[in-house]
Amino acid sequence: MLPNLVVDTTVLPPPERFEYWYALVAQETAPVHITSARLDDFVAYAQAIDLGRIRLASLRYPSLHAARPAGLVRRTETDIYQLTLPLTGRSVLVQDRTETTLVAARHFTLLDTARPHIAQHLADSPSLATTITVQIPYAALPLPPDRLHRLLATPMPAHLGVGGLLVQHLRGIAAHPEQYEPNQAEMLGGVALDLLTATLAQRLDIEGVLSPEARHTALRARIVDFVDRHLDNAELSPRTVAAAHHISLRSLHRLFEGEATTPAELIRAKRLERCRRDLCNPLYARQPVHLIAARWGFTDKAHFSRLFRARYGRSPQAYRAAVAAGE
Repeated sequence: MLPNLVVDTTVLPPPERFEYWYALVAQETAPVHITSARLDDFVAYAQAIDLGRIRLASLRYPSLHAARPAGLVRRTETDIYQLTLPLTGRSVLVQDRTETTLVAARHFTLLDTARPHIAQHLADSPSLATTITVQIPYAALPLPPDRLHRLLATPMPAHLGVGGLLVQHLRGIAAHPEQYEPNQAEMLGGVALDLLTATLAQRLDIEGVLSPEARHTALRARIVDFVDRHLDNAELSPRTVAAAHHISLRSLHRLFEGEATTPAELIRAKRLERCRRDLCNPLYARQPVHLIAARWGFTDKAHFSRLFRARYGRSPQAYRAAVAAGE
């Protein structure tokens, strides 16, 4: 599991909960002044995950108002950007006379903790608000600060393009840190930084300043996303993937050098996984195996059965029977 810190205020007596939460916020993000109607019984949860140069936090809390005024900025100087992604509720953020309302799970934004800002997070009653934040040192973003200033507190799509891939990456880590080994933390953080850098550079129209590594990471992420969205297309192949991204087949294979899989293996593995999921799905319990296989691009029954057995240790029929038997 990735190294992480988990906090649940409900283990404390109600009068002590907010102070405990506030100390965590001051430690994991830049200190802010917080007010809330629930300070006397502040039910909140947090999980902070160290990803090398950056730190990700998944937070759940009641409606609150947070302010980082100029005086507090001067007393607690920082050189950190904060990515803010609300997943539920509604968030209104103000920095440098820019005010924006973020739609949950549809927008994220960037704040500069070295500048004053205001944030209001409203929960969907009676639920708690849920937010993912990422702390990013200035030095980790290889983009001109004067250009980045234009993007502070502006909404960026969390469901489209490279920004959507970044959000998908961050949400996957936050939801399942147990799926990764501790030695993968630096790599996961590096991927997040490359995707964020590519997203910001694209919005600023300065993609030419990106490092080759950042451009390659962003392109690989776009390709994997393209494969995911076209697995049911019988024409999907490394050649069609390369053509869709305006690169040669040779360039596509070079892009995946050093990765754990080739483009062809990536497509095959993802299609097999879709077949496995459908075989487990009670809605498809009466559907013949060969139709499930064909839906995901496997038209040769014998070939599909061999591939499935090699990957999952059983034939498709045996796997379905084992699932039905509760094994």
